[in-house]
Amino acid sequence: MLKEKLHIVFFTLFLSCLSIFGQTKKELEQQRIKLKKEIQQVNSLLFTEQKKEKNALENLKDINQKIQVRLKLINTINLEAKLLSNEIQKNQKELDKLEKELSDLKKDYGDMIFKSYKSKSQQSRAMFLLSSQNFYQAYKRLEYLKQYAAFRKKQAEAIVAQTKVVEKLNDSLIKQKQIKDTLILAEKEQKNIIELDRKRQEKLISTIKKKESKYKRDLRKKISEEKKVAAKIDEIIRDEIAKANRNVKNKPKSSKKNEFILSPEAKALAAKFELNKGKLPWPVKEGLITRKFGRQPHPTFPGITINGTGLHITTKSGNNAEAIFSGQVMNILISPEGRKNVLIRHGNYISSYNNLSKLYVKKGDAIVVGQNIGKIFTNKVSGKTNLIFAIYKNTVPLNPASWILKR
Repeated sequence: MLKEKLHIVFFTLFLSCLSIFGQTKKELEQQRIKLKKEIQQVNSLLFTEQKKEKNALENLKDINQKIQVRLKLINTINLEAKLLSNEIQKNQKELDKLEKELSDLKKDYGDMIFKSYKSKSQQSRAMFLLSSQNFYQAYKRLEYLKQYAAFRKKQAEAIVAQTKVVEKLNDSLIKQKQIKDTLILAEKEQKNIIELDRKRQEKLISTIKKKESKYKRDLRKKISEEKKVAAKIDEIIRDEIAKANRNVKNKPKSSKKNEFILSPEAKALAAKFELNKGKLPWPVKEGLITRKFGRQPHPTFPGITINGTGLHITTKSGNNAEAIFSGQVMNILISPEGRKNVLIRHGNYISSYNNLSKLYVKKGDAIVVGQNIGKIFTNKVSGKTNLIFAIYKNTVPLNPASWILKR
């Protein structure tokens, strides 16, 4: 029997299932593309120069980051391949079901044609009509022949439609299997690369262990210097708040120490800054976060904690730091080594651009979003170009990763 409604319902469900699968697949594809781009950035920004042995600790950090990104990529590939496997299995069952239905339809149609042929051989259509006892019976027989012909036509159309559904699902299966094979090859390639990186990792760990006490001393010294810089920035922000608030007439009773008293214009600017949370541009055109914000255990030495007041962003040599929002240069710090840190005020928010070798702005300058602030310093020993980027609300450091665009 013809089951047009059931076939239409099935076909609609089939297309909706493909749509849901497509959305999930698209998300995984986007994630895979993003991770591959991140791996390219890791290779181009962290492994452009031949490192020296005294940078073994830095090299180990870079390789760890590279391995972590590749592991994320492998996990994404596995999820995508698993999704495809489930879909292939489900579609194969549907294909088997469709092919059985198609076979049944063809059999029914064949039986019907054979019976029709036998009927015609015994009695022609004309005789069938002429042998009617009266006009009404002849009319009914004619209607029956028309309905029978229409039914045969629908049966043939159903076979054609069912064949197309089977062919479409078959093509889909072939493509899915090809994609899965490609993903399996990609996973194997990533695992081979990770294996090579792990050998380099083990070699570096062995090198570091031989001079562990020296590396720890150097690391603690660096952490101490970073604390001094953070304390200096905190002191300067407090001084700038106090200086700005001294010039305010009719101070509100609700004003707090170490918080800017905002003019209507500054309030509006701060409100716009807040509205752009998660949408602010990056402070560099191309970059990779190599150290996150906040307290975190050192990746190599247990028991040593590092505290990032901002993000460490590695970029290409020669790149500039760019303003993430309109504002005014509040102050400029210069380290004993000559590196500059520009603080830009946006109402009661401050963005900080540290580790600059050359400045394009001065204290008091009005700044627009995207404006070049200064050239980022490139370390000649490591070959790294790192911007230390921070955001503060008054004196409180915020996580910049929550404010800038996701990449």
